[in-house]
Amino acid sequence: MTADPTALGIPEDAMRRLAEMRPGQATTLFTSDLSVNEFLLVREAGFRPLGLVLGSSIYHVGFQMGRWSSNQELTTLSQAMYHARELAVTRMEAEADQLGADGIVGVRLEIEFKEFGSDLAEFIAVGTAVSADEPQTPDGQSWRNNRDQPFTSDLSGQDFWTLIQAGYAPLGMVMGTCVYHVAHQRFWQAMGNIGQNVELPQFTEALYDARELAMSRMQAEAEQLAAEGIVGVQLLSLGHRWGGHTTEFFAIGTAVRPLRADHVIAKPQLVLPLTDS
Repeated sequence: MTADPTALGIPEDAMRRLAEMRPGQATTLFTSDLSVNEFLLVREAGFRPLGLVLGSSIYHVGFQMGRWSSNQELTTLSQAMYHARELAVTRMEAEADQLGADGIVGVRLEIEFKEFGSDLAEFIAVGTAVSADEPQTPDGQSWRNNRDQPFTSDLSGQDFWTLIQAGYAPLGMVMGTCVYHVAHQRFWQAMGNIGQNVELPQFTEALYDARELAMSRMQAEAEQLAAEGIVGVQLLSLGHRWGGHTTEFFAIGTAVRPLRADHVIAKPQLVLPLTDS
């Protein structure tokens, strides 16, 4: 089970809302940010929405100075950006756990820098908690991951349905981050490049290294979940408010495992629309 939600900082109002929405309690109403098509496909995949769950963390992102002429990771900022997201995701998982959910689909991670304080940002994780119609997967395992937590997935409803139909189960949303300072060019270097088609190795190496660090950290999270692979990977470059030479590289995807060893993936079929012309 996920840790005590009160200890994680989930407010009492949220606990009351979740208690009322838990199956068999005061209401059978569910909430969801899935589109109509996504909702229907998630139901077709064998999962019933329970309610919208979210986690939030307002975090003070510390300051770290990068050397003007050096490529380097800003580890203080990397740790801050990862920990803030981790807090938000953990609270979202705790809310889903209160609903007795097997997983969370359509997860979104958002960042909003606030105006009421310097370097303050709110990190939000939001998704739809779902319960499986069948308590176990076709291979007799729980839909929850190896940490006994609800699975999380940032796949769309359409991709989630396709994943289940193809014989794979989501284990969890995995992520890796790296905040990197890209060295400035010296004046005469910059002047010498004017009007020239030329690679800038210093910049190439910096961005390559930063992306590699983010991806390797994402892969390490998937390995901890005993995943076969990661699907739907996004590799984002986020400038935030640090200036042109400091960028966050953020890798995110859904770790998956096969539901059975002998599954066969159906071949795509050609569908032709019928028109009057």
